[in-house]
Amino acid sequence: MKPMILRPFIPRSAFRRKTWISRSYAVQSPGSPTLQVFNRRTKYLQKERAAADVERSRQADYLKDEVAIRLTERLLDINRHFPHVLDLGANACNIARALTLPNPDPDPSKTTSPPLSTRLTQLTAAESSRALLYRDADLPFNKELNLTREVLEDEETLPYPANTFDAVLSSLSMHWINDLPSLLSQINNVLKPDAPFMAAMFGGDTLYELRSSLQLADQERRGGVSPHISPLADVKDMGGLLQKAGFKMLTVDVDDIIVDYPDTFALMQDLQAMGENNATLGREMSGIRREVLLANEAIYKEFYGNKDGSIPATFRMIYMIGWKEGPNQSQPLPRGSGQINLTDVLGGGDVK
Repeated sequence: MKPMILRPFIPRSAFRRKTWISRSYAVQSPGSPTLQVFNRRTKYLQKERAAADVERSRQADYLKDEVAIRLTERLLDINRHFPHVLDLGANACNIARALTLPNPDPDPSKTTSPPLSTRLTQLTAAESSRALLYRDADLPFNKELNLTREVLEDEETLPYPANTFDAVLSSLSMHWINDLPSLLSQINNVLKPDAPFMAAMFGGDTLYELRSSLQLADQERRGGVSPHISPLADVKDMGGLLQKAGFKMLTVDVDDIIVDYPDTFALMQDLQAMGENNATLGREMSGIRREVLLANEAIYKEFYGNKDGSIPATFRMIYMIGWKEGPNQSQPLPRGSGQINLTDVLGGGDVK
């Protein structure tokens, strides 16, 4: 697939797609976690600080805006109206803004093609950071849909009754959840029967270039390794977690977005402005030392640098769709009920 520029008005950030290449790394097995990985209080403060610089925070939202657009476009595959939708971990209401954009798949037989926001009656945006949630409350998109903002005490505990929402969406927030199995079960509980859950989260080898170069820089300058990049769930685990939470008709896929930066310092500054800096419990409170940062810059460019001197940063997105079980839900046909032989369709099958 050819490279594509998603934000031409920000010259230092050019997005590119690439195909999925499997990489192995250690992940926690499904089930309740035996320990807390992320400091939720730290993550809250990071989001609050990021949102305090409104213009800088908006400039760094290119990734969250793009993923929200790709996630909401999947609503086109569901031919129904949603009276009440929950946006869980709403950040700066990126999903709400994406819903008000022009329809990405207009009907050529009609003179007008309304935006996806017309597919729903009410959107509840829930987020733990008040500053981030209300950052863009004065922008025009707020008037184009029925949007309600709710500040959550903690996104790991949902305060909603069972069977409340006709759909739950979540974009780039679930990778900071300590107990994913519990949250997925709560999401299933607050959904109405035969209602979808659609989410996108960082996973797998997101920022693997930065992770490996920082490890090498730490080893070279300090003789040891510190956790500078948060651990992330793998696509292979998410299907099992959704299934254990009670979701049916699962779809889980991945999409890599590569962003080019002038150097590692610009990458880290953008991560901080996104509120996506490290929040693991074992991180160094004093930050990364200067000599490690300088070594990291040299190592990163040596191993991963582009010919023009810029550096690529890979963000692996895990997209998932699961449906709460319902009485009128479509069911797969019984095994052996197929009437077509795939060998006849695909050909071949003879062994010589």
